[in-house]
Amino acid sequence: MNGYKYTCGRLKSDYRYSKDIVYNNYPWPKEPSDKQVVAVEAAAQGVLDSRAKYPDSSLADLYDPLTMPPELVKSHQVLDKAVDKCYRRSAFGSEAERLEYLFGLYNEYVEPMIKAETKKKRRKRAK
Repeated sequence: MNGYKYTCGRLKSDYRYSKDIVYNNYPWPKEPSDKQVVAVEAAAQGVLDSRAKYPDSSLADLYDPLTMPPELVKSHQVLDKAVDKCYRRSAFGSEAERLEYLFGLYNEYVEPMIKAETKKKRRKRAK
């Protein structure tokens, strides 16, 4: 999933991302089942296990699009599918459809907070 292009910063032309500025921007599904959570955990472990087979390679080496080990690519595909199934039963038709869904869910989650903040500001002005 390349959503980081839309949610992270840049330093020169390089993407800057970390757990604090990219991945925390994605809303977790509303009510994933225990089975779905276990599937995501297992798939994530699969990615880690694939990486561990290359102890002398840096992440930059492992994730070079021209030389990424096929088993690591496959592990990420399995993880992506497991995560997608937490959001909805049918597969996303495109990256754009996935991002539209995720941003819509994010808006749904933050809307109550925005409304609450707006009410607080209005009360302060009324005094």
